[in-house]
Amino acid sequence: MSLPDKLYNMKFAEYFDSMRRMYLQDEKFKEICDNYCSNVADMEMYRKKKEKNFFKEHECENLSKELEEEILFYLVRKS
Repeated sequence: MSLPDKLYNMKFAEYFDSMRRMYLQDEKFKEICDNYCSNVADMEMYRKKKEKNFFKEHECENLSKELEEEILFYLVRKS
């Protein structure tokens, strides 16, 4: 079993060799690393959802403004 990809970042760069060894030999360290990787994956997922929701919200706001103008235009024209 090798070191999870999420652990290959600059914060741990100088410790990669030690981390590989400890990940295989120390169950507590492995558990901490696995929790970290799981948390990082969750964070990335929520960040993507937030970005997606932001764009959807922006799209809805723009559509609402366009529809408001269309309603007002229709009312003025038909009154």
